[in-house]
Amino acid sequence: MSSAELAATPRRRSERDLRDFVPVHVVWELTLACNLKCSHCGSRAGKRRPDELTTGEALEVVEALARLGTRELTIIGGEAYLRRDWTDIVAAAVGHGMYVGMQTGARALTQRRLQAGIDAGLGGLGVSLDGLAASHDRVRGVSGSFDFGLLTLQRAKAAGLNTSANTQIGPHTIAELPELLEHLIAVGIGQWQLQLTVAMGNAVDHPELLLQPYELLELMPLLAKLYHRARRDRVVVMPGNNIGYFGPYEHLWRSDRGERGHYSGCSAGQTIIGLEADGTVKGCPSLPTVGYAGGNIRDTTLEAIWLAAAEGGALRPADDLWGFCASCYYADVCRGGCTWTSHSLLGRPGNNPYCHHRALTLAAEGRRERVVKVQDAGPAAFAIGRFEVVEEALDGSPLPPRQQPPAPVPAPRPIVPIALDFCHGCERFVRHGETICPFCSGDLAALRAEHEARLRHIQQVMDEVRALLPRATADA
Repeated sequence: MSSAELAATPRRRSERDLRDFVPVHVVWELTLACNLKCSHCGSRAGKRRPDELTTGEALEVVEALARLGTRELTIIGGEAYLRRDWTDIVAAAVGHGMYVGMQTGARALTQRRLQAGIDAGLGGLGVSLDGLAASHDRVRGVSGSFDFGLLTLQRAKAAGLNTSANTQIGPHTIAELPELLEHLIAVGIGQWQLQLTVAMGNAVDHPELLLQPYELLELMPLLAKLYHRARRDRVVVMPGNNIGYFGPYEHLWRSDRGERGHYSGCSAGQTIIGLEADGTVKGCPSLPTVGYAGGNIRDTTLEAIWLAAAEGGALRPADDLWGFCASCYYADVCRGGCTWTSHSLLGRPGNNPYCHHRALTLAAEGRRERVVKVQDAGPAAFAIGRFEVVEEALDGSPLPPRQQPPAPVPAPRPIVPIALDFCHGCERFVRHGETICPFCSGDLAALRAEHEARLRHIQQVMDEVRALLPRATADA
């Protein structure tokens, strides 16, 4: 990858980034202070942490990130703009050549505050919009927050910022997504990031906000339709940590520069850092503090914490797979999907029921999965409860438990992710060396040849049309 390409897309990871464990993208919770009352907030934000970093400490963090090679910084909260020195932190990061964006609920992100961020060098703004007005205001706990979110996106777009929206998906959200997209297109966003609500913090207190795993069978085809709808207005639909996993639409979410990409495992602690407002360092900002904190910058340097992670420290998730994920076709590629999702739900990583491939596999056997809360979460930020996964018939009737096959031992996690081939028949990813698709039984070589022939025909038609255009213009 050229230096120009890296400058244009700072979060894109090169093979060198992976091998050298460069923390390309950092997500920093500047404060837990918040002026919304979100019923799905994993960090239970509201009040500031009692021991948040001082301005001097925060600016030293920026220096350390620069030394480590960070290229993109996303500031979050709570609400990052409620910290008085937030623009000083933005300016310091931009001064080191980092691209800085902010994710916000935008309730009190006034024109004055927004302009202060822009003056400091803020490059992008993402606003959380979790459904249409009534649904969003209800889940965010503040009337009018949806309308102000749209207004803030309009202001940011007019000011020249890169604008995006972020949507948490729960059972109530699915039917509202098409109309929500039209609102987002109208205010001119460039990206729409979608993510399933995760069973952490406040969301554990409101399990009705959690999608059931079998509802992925309805959700994923809808997201594919919205992906194509959004492209017509040059809006990129981006999957969050827990959207997808190797169903027939996987290539839509991950492909880049004409290449068919796919999910390649949790990257926490390899090219991502999460920072809490008190200086705690995690491999991913969403992970629980307990069990995933690698240290605190007040006790040691950020470089030392990161070096320990590169040598197999606490920031990187364990590779232990169990349940369905242990014997999955994609086990050594996917590694159980999003660690945040699986650990928050089941108390340990390595078995993730929120997987499209898994839902499709079970449905073909006449089965589905449902999650049931069995334990509340504590009051702390990023606290988790406990859920159980219940397997039942597609109509919801009970089934006798089945014997799980012995779990194979996956190979050690590769530094550079495993790449897969693509079936042009069913549009699923397959392993290198396969000749017959294990999902549609198609001849992979023949399907590839048919696909390439179609592409050549399309190119030929396009060339013929282009050749006619000057003649048509001259005749006119």
